[in-house]
Amino acid sequence: MLRPVKKEYGQHFLVDRNILDVIGRLAQLGADDVVLEIGPGQGVLTRYLAERVRLVHAVEIDRTLEPELAGLPGNAAVLFGDALQIELPQDATKLVANLPYNVATPLVVESLDGLPNVGLWCVMVQREVADRFFAEPGTKEYGAVSVLIQLAAERTGFHPVSRTVFRPPPNVDSALVAFRRTELPANYRRVKEVVTAAFAHRRKTLPNSLALAGRASREQAAEALATVGRAPETRAEALAPYEFLALTEALE
Repeated sequence: MLRPVKKEYGQHFLVDRNILDVIGRLAQLGADDVVLEIGPGQGVLTRYLAERVRLVHAVEIDRTLEPELAGLPGNAAVLFGDALQIELPQDATKLVANLPYNVATPLVVESLDGLPNVGLWCVMVQREVADRFFAEPGTKEYGAVSVLIQLAAERTGFHPVSRTVFRPPPNVDSALVAFRRTELPANYRRVKEVVTAAFAHRRKTLPNSLALAGRASREQAAEALATVGRAPETRAEALAPYEFLALTEALE
């Protein structure tokens, strides 16, 4: 059913069912899976998932979609609220979603340590966001999100997606990206603080960026960089994810 969309929620509803089997393959769906879907929209993906897994938790911010989600299968539970604000189901083993574009990055980053039972992600995001997730150091796409995801997961699949699978069609290209949890570093929360501060002022040297963010003095940051074999003129984009682990330990 055609209905108005709300731009403030970044809504682009799936309308082409051919993409569903691609999602199912990349998500490696199994009968025992408990899936978290954020932004179910009109429930096209939700119904597909419910037919293949044990339980689907669908989190939707737009209450005007309630009538369209009322007829979902019994193993699909809808929770209305802002996924960045409410407590998400902790029993989810996979996160499979056509993520709202305006909140996709923070949702993924927060789920890495906020949803420790999730072992696999398969998410539809803007193509440029998907490219950032597993970008290489030194590239323009490489940033804080690249470091944080690569410290926690490895990519298992990637599939470009046509704009025509959505209504309304977005003005940007999209992609499905799948990744599997590896092992979350024990000091991940501290690493997240350092990484966020390091990229807060991307054009500045890493010591200057950390100092401006209040994470360390320039002198402390320069000394910590020296312990990982890097010069004080180094910028955050030059460090590989594993180097941020060592940098965080040196700063502590």
